[in-house]
This record gives sequence, structure tokens and C-alpha cells, in this order.
Amino acid sequence: MALDLANYEKKARLAIKAFWGGRESAAQKQLVSGKADQGSRGAVTGGKNMDGFVQIITDLVHANGFSQAEIHLERKVLTLPGYFRPTKLWDLLILNRGRLIAALEFKSQVGPSFGNNFNNRTEEAIGTAHDFWTAYREGAFGEVARPFVGWLMLVEDAPESRAPVRDASPHFAVFPEFQKASYLDRYNILCKKLVQEQLYTSAAVLASPRSAARDGSFKELSEMTSLGSFITSFAGHIAGAAAGNARV
Repeated sequence: MALDLANYEKKARLAIKAFWGGRESAAQKQLVSGKADQGSRGAVTGGKNMDGFVQIITDLVHANGFSQAEIHLERKVLTLPGYFRPTKLWDLLILNRGRLIAALEFKSQVGPSFGNNFNNRTEEAIGTAHDFWTAYREGAFGEVARPFVGWLMLVEDAPESRAPVRDASPHFAVFPEFQKASYLDRYNILCKKLVQEQLYTSAAVLASPRSAARDGSFKELSEMTSLGSFITSFAGHIAGAAAGNARV
């Protein structure tokens, strides 16, 4: 398995610079055109701001000797069947000889509305995974070994995302780990539980300030939810799939 974590950390910094730069560029274009979206939505609707992380995954596939793998990036070929719904559109799919190898999601959230967006992202992540694995159980993807299912989240590192949050639960107590946890803490807890409950093979959360448009800086919240853990897990899965493909 070919893996240089220092190299991929450098690539992640470039991806984060592109993320913030892309958001700013999209927002500026809309202002110039006179069609600015409300709030920060203009920066979100401007394009694929997480493409740098998609490239990291693509590089890992090639670095681990899986040249036969089909890496799907275009919207028209990113759909998989679901169980509770007809289909689900993913951000990146990897197949080989008709076998599903991996399905990944790349998400982001910036302020100021961390509260509502956190709940939406959480429900989306859980629902997607539950739908996927039920479809897998029912043979939607054929008789294949468990695919790698990944969820990577980039969150703005800001006072609002780091501030303790209070919850109102008048009838029953909130689990202790959530009490006064910031939104960044909650994303970290979410990612840990997504993996512990085997909803995702790996889940990562990165915190990055808007100033990272200059240097690509980011912070990790725990070893389990780190970029290194995500990359190592994915690289191991791809190396194993490549080895299995060579034996066929």
C-alpha cells in the first residue's frame, strides 16, 4: 500500500485553499452580475468547492495500483439505487468490472447558521447510510464484498462553531457528550458514532477558518475522525480491492 500522509496533508491544504478561494470567487461573480444569493448561498451555489478532496481520493486510487478502477465524477453516472427511495446521487463512485468498490460524500458547512445546518447534515448522513446498507443487504449492488463508504466534512472554524451550545430537552436528558458541546464537537461526535455504528467505513471532520484561503490551514478534532485516519482506511480498502482484482 503506497501512502505518504505528509504528502496528502499538503494536498489537503491545497484543497482547502481552493475551497475558500472558490467560494469567494463565486460570490464575487454573483455580485458583479447583480444576481447575488441571500447570505452565503452564492458562495455555495457557485460550483464544486470540494473538488480538491475528490482529487485526493482519485490520487489514492492510482497510487495503490488500481489502474483498472472506474472513477466516476460526472453527475449522470453518480447515482446508485436505494431501498427507501429509488436512487441516491453520490459525490464520487468507484467501480471495477461492474462491482461497487467505494461510494463517498464530501460536505461542507460555513457560518453563520450552524444550528439548522448541523441537524440537516446529520439527518442526511444517517439516512443516506441506512438506505445504502439496506439496499446492499437486499442485493441492489450484486454479490460483492462490503464497499468503502466514506463521509468527509469541512466546517468553518469560527467563534460560532466553537462556542458551547445549549439544548432544550424538557422530557428526557440529552446524552452527556452532547451537553454544552460546540457544533465542531458535535460533528466530531457524529463522525465517531457513524463509524462505531458501522454506517460509514470512515468519517472525517476538518475545521478550517476563512483565512485559510491564503495558507490552507485546518485542524483535526480527534485521531479517529482525522484526515489521516480517513485516508489510511480508504487506501487500505483500495489496495485490498486491487489485489483481489489481480487474482481474478
